[in-house]
Amino acid sequence: MIRRLIHISRPVLWINTVGPATVGVWLAGDLWSWEALPILLWLTLPFNLLIYGVNDVFDQETDAKNPRKGTLEGARIAPEEASLIARGVVLLNGPFLLLFVPTLPVGATLWMALYALIFVGYSAPPARFKARPFLDSLSNAAYAFPLVFVPLALGEAPLWPAAVGLMAWSAAKHTFDAVQDVDEDRAAGIRTTAVRLGPSGVVFWSGSLWALATVCFALVNVPVALVNAAIAGYLLYALHKDPVPRTGHRLYPLSIAFPYVAGTVAGVQLVGALSLGAYP
Repeated sequence: MIRRLIHISRPVLWINTVGPATVGVWLAGDLWSWEALPILLWLTLPFNLLIYGVNDVFDQETDAKNPRKGTLEGARIAPEEASLIARGVVLLNGPFLLLFVPTLPVGATLWMALYALIFVGYSAPPARFKARPFLDSLSNAAYAFPLVFVPLALGEAPLWPAAVGLMAWSAAKHTFDAVQDVDEDRAAGIRTTAVRLGPSGVVFWSGSLWALATVCFALVNVPVALVNAAIAGYLLYALHKDPVPRTGHRLYPLSIAFPYVAGTVAGVQLVGALSLGAYP
């Protein structure tokens, strides 16, 4: 049962929650903080099960027709597994809720609550952002929220250019990755931004957001901005040359690697700066 819940939580994508939180610790001025450990633990299996488990429950019809599901890229659940997922979400997230509310600053808990609500609303009715063009993309800006609530939890101010840059980056990546599912989503009547714009339109939409992200990152760290521009530029150029869903699927492994590469470039520099006493 635990193995199944871990599969549903998509471990290959945990970097999208744990990574920003770790960078949030570093931007708060510490290589490591024991105070941040509960938040980092929450952002592994518990929170990713909330994101993807809820998604799988409400996407069973489209997932049944999607060849990517049932692999490392995502689970294909049976109807009877919905109750297992619901219990797992409550049992794994409940203890963290009881810990965070009385111990963390109000600002941090409010951002964390918004973080969770947006991801539930992404998949669950009545909001179901994922079926609303442009809202599906913009709601994924929530992936950057750890850059806000982690510093607040540690008593520090967020570095807003980094946070806003990652919000734009996350919205861009979501729509770019959705290109590979255009045919399945269109057949199921789900109108995502990628369905609405088509692959060629996604090049402009995601390109604009990645350009904004690059500018924001440059205000914090030029090497990270350059790496971001290089990888995003290649992905956009490749999709522009062959604007069809299969191109999106072919590029998806590089898209998955994108945060690992950019995060490594940022992390090495931050760790080096902290080790050399660049922060008080």
